[in-house]
Amino acid sequence: MAQRKEKKSFKDQFSALKNLPRFFKLIWASSKSYTVLNVLLRLIKAALPLAILYVGKEIIDEVLALIETQGQGDKSYLWLMLGIEAGLAILSDVISRLIALLDSLLGDLFSNQTSYDLIKHASNLDLYQFEDPEFYDKLERARRQTTNRTVLMSQVLFQCQEIITVVFLGAGLVIFNPWLILILFVAVIPAFLGETHFNQASYSLTRSWTPERRELDYLRYIGASDETAKEVKIFDLAEFISGRFKFLSDKYYTANKKIATGRALWGSLLSSLGTVSYYGAYVFIIVQTVNGLITVGTLTFLAGSFNRMRNMLQSIMNRFSKIAEGALYLQDLFDFFAIEPNIKFEPTARLLPPKITKGFTFENVSFKYLNSEKYAIKNLSFHLKAGEKLALVGENGAGKTTLVKLLARLYEPSEGRILLDGIDLREYSLRDLRKNIGIIFQDYIRFQMKASDNVAIGNISEKENLPIIVNAAEKSLADTVIEDLPGRYDQVLGKRFTDGVELSGGQWQKVALARAYMRDAQLLILDEPTSALDARAEHEVFLRFSELIKGKSAVLISHRFSTVRMADRILFLENGGLLELGTHEELMKKDGKYAELFQLQAKGYV
Repeated sequence: MAQRKEKKSFKDQFSALKNLPRFFKLIWASSKSYTVLNVLLRLIKAALPLAILYVGKEIIDEVLALIETQGQGDKSYLWLMLGIEAGLAILSDVISRLIALLDSLLGDLFSNQTSYDLIKHASNLDLYQFEDPEFYDKLERARRQTTNRTVLMSQVLFQCQEIITVVFLGAGLVIFNPWLILILFVAVIPAFLGETHFNQASYSLTRSWTPERRELDYLRYIGASDETAKEVKIFDLAEFISGRFKFLSDKYYTANKKIATGRALWGSLLSSLGTVSYYGAYVFIIVQTVNGLITVGTLTFLAGSFNRMRNMLQSIMNRFSKIAEGALYLQDLFDFFAIEPNIKFEPTARLLPPKITKGFTFENVSFKYLNSEKYAIKNLSFHLKAGEKLALVGENGAGKTTLVKLLARLYEPSEGRILLDGIDLREYSLRDLRKNIGIIFQDYIRFQMKASDNVAIGNISEKENLPIIVNAAEKSLADTVIEDLPGRYDQVLGKRFTDGVELSGGQWQKVALARAYMRDAQLLILDEPTSALDARAEHEVFLRFSELIKGKSAVLISHRFSTVRMADRILFLENGGLLELGTHEELMKKDGKYAELFQLQAKGYV
């Protein structure tokens, strides 16, 4: 895959800091009390280094004064200073532990809340967006920020804490000698610029490799998963998958190694420059002490303050680059939240009629997928009557599944319109429309949850209503499967979790079909959900389905024409357009494409 270069300048990094206020709004929303307490503790912590250094200076000067008097002077001040220093040290340790605790709790709350918000937001986005690889890159980057950005909170708060400490220490240095401040900045700025450069390079590499990292995660999954194990073994795919993984991971390692090596080499050189500057200042302070211009206690205070400030400033500047880098990554989260769906839930939209009277009408409906020139549905017009059971047939790729997704407003028509009882489908409440449609797709999800939850997926608001769940299971014949499970409706399905029980394909399909009976929907859609059943079992399921939904509209998709003929009418799609429409008998008399395929399939059963 071609790599995309995404270089971020210092201006870009500085600009990214505008994300921090919004970031801290999210933290504030996670817990106001924890945030306030965290800030207060850090303010106290920021003042302690200067206080400890000053008390240390007083102790040394007092000790030297007592030495000159051969220990005959009053020692009460010395013991007072020692007691204060011990108290400050204990206080500093306690505050550090409290800050670490609050950071951890706030981080967990932030991660939980942003993950919740991300799930909710993703659920409101359009289906076509999930079919776009670029969207998946954005989603993947956003998903990483729900956990990785909790460190950013600690970094920013610690940055503020250290800046306040540096201000206190700097005030002490300025009082004794302002030149020390100038030497200090000369010592740390080169290292800061070097760190900023390599952080930019690291961000550009990480961002440009998003698709490849998604592929690496996918290869890890298919290389060691219960869902893919059969194919991996039977087709001997282990070498192919591991080889592709090694190729990509080695390529990323090489690119990252170049940046890491450069960071280490230049970092060492620039850090050495800072160390030389520090010892130059140290010599200056020692000379002043030897010449009697300052006391030994002041020497230790200045040396300690200068060393702490050098380390802190270097840490602050390096951390600035990391914070700016983190803020750049944070933009990925906000960019994802900024994505808007085209199909929106409008709370004031029209509700569906309590009983559909006319049905659904397609008027010259066309639809094509994103980045596709070919229409999946083209100039399609037909009427699905209220209470009618319509079967959709056609070869793979004819547009059958696309049609039912348009009915459920998972997609919007590119051209034309769909009417419900003579009113454009877009005028109805999306939530109310979906509530009145029960749909089971061929690629239904096998949820690794309790059997009752698997059925309740069809109307999750009733997940605690066992009688409704049991009734739905009985209608789909899933009760014959569930009653034989060790935990019955409380039994976890699938082998992902402890004590889970795996079902056969046919058993899973009966459980999935039960979801269609969970809601009192006015339109039910079965999109080949019985493909794993044999012809007789599928026929029985559809026959039962037809009996149970009398008076309701239904759309059935199946490749078995013996099942299709049970529908009131059959719509034959070809290349996204209507080829034939009528009852089974009418289409057989027409002797067209439907009759040809029906007879061809019938011969296979002879």
